Amino acid sequence: MPPADPGFAARVAASFERQPAMALIGATLDVVEAGRVVIGLAHRADIAQQHGFVHAGILSTALDSACGYAASSLMPADAGVLTIEFKVNLLAPAAGPRFRLEGQVVKAGRTISVVEGRALQLADDGREKLVATMTATVMTIVGRAGIQH
Repeated sequence: MPPADPGFAARVAASFERQPAMALIGATLDVVEAGRVVIGLAHRADIAQQHGFVHAGILSTALDSACGYAASSLMPADAGVLTIEFKVNLLAPAAGPRFRLEGQVVKAGRTISVVEGRALQLADDGREKLVATMTATVMTIVGRAGIQH
C-alpha cells in the first residue's frame, strides 16, 4: 500500500510527540512504515494493575495508537484519523519486561480503514509472547477543528 503523503513518517512522528497519553505511559515510536507502525512500551509499576501486570487499558491504549498511526501513515497530509471501534483479545498476562505493539493496515479505504494490532511481550532472553490482539476500525477525518497534523 503506497502512502498518499511522501512525508508520512515525519507527520506521524510529529503527531506522536504531541500525544500526552503516550508520554504518560512511557510509550516510544519505534518504527513508522507505510501501513505499519511499532510502538515500544516498558513494564512499570505505575501502569500495572493490582497483580503487577500491565493494565489491560494501558495495553489497549498503546495498541489503539499503533493501529491509528498505521492507518494515518497511508492518509493524505491534510487528513487525520479517529478510531471508531476496536476489539481487544487479551491472551496472556502482560508481565513484561518490555512490549512491542504493532499496527498493520489490512484494508485502507478513503473513509474507513481496518487495522490489526498485536502486543508482543519481550523477555530479556529474546523470547517473544503474544499477549493481546486488536482489530480496529479507523475513520478518516479532514477539515475538523482540533485536528493537528
